[in-house]
Amino acid sequence: MFRNLFFAAVLAALCAGLLTSAIQHFRVTPLILHAESFEGAGHSHGEEAVVHEHADGTSHVHEDAAAATTAGHDHGGDWAPQDGFERTAYTVLANLLVAAGFALVLGAVSMLAGLPITFANGLVWGAAGFVVFSLAPAYGLPPELPGMPAGDLMARQIWWIATAVMTGAALLLLAKTRAGWAFAVAALLIIAPHVIGAPAAPEEASAVPAHLATAFAANTLGTAAVFWAVLGLVFGRLNDLFADRTATQYAGKGALA
Repeated sequence: MFRNLFFAAVLAALCAGLLTSAIQHFRVTPLILHAESFEGAGHSHGEEAVVHEHADGTSHVHEDAAAATTAGHDHGGDWAPQDGFERTAYTVLANLLVAAGFALVLGAVSMLAGLPITFANGLVWGAAGFVVFSLAPAYGLPPELPGMPAGDLMARQIWWIATAVMTGAALLLLAKTRAGWAFAVAALLIIAPHVIGAPAAPEEASAVPAHLATAFAANTLGTAAVFWAVLGLVFGRLNDLFADRTATQYAGKGALA
């Protein structure tokens, strides 16, 4: 069972990651490149920023750093991928790694909670992943382009993780029980991070035009929605196929015995 779940997660991540990379290349990357042309005007220190688009639809600004391969982490250094094929290749690789990580998280939650991922409920799992890892965090920390002011990185990371964990716990609680107290606790968990509030960005003018930032946020969340829908549906379909194959194998062994 664990082996089947692992292979289903990896294959689903491959499909979702590649499709997401293709959409990003045409819908998201041009916006990032356009925003980078305004970057010098928005940073008084003149440092170069690199944005990496994660498969979950979030974006992070990395000052003088290569694009990170895990959501919300900044890695210092002087190297950065060159525009063109190299940058695209690293983005695709990062998307695949992040997709595999999220798929394995879904698989682990499925096993621990005793809630199987199937083709019938795969879209529901995908919607839950989108809400937990993209929509809820984006409500307080919308996707950011290069040149846009941002709050302290560590504070944003902590808030992002806390929001995702609390939102996921709320949805899992509702999936396991529909008691009145569960709805109250779930509502509290979902609302609490936003009542506390995400780390505020410094009050400074952004060189990035408002319409560009809006288009980026919309396209990023739209790409994330496609990613999670594909991940959930493919994961569920593969789980069904592997389960049927395993049941057939055991049935054959029983007949021989």
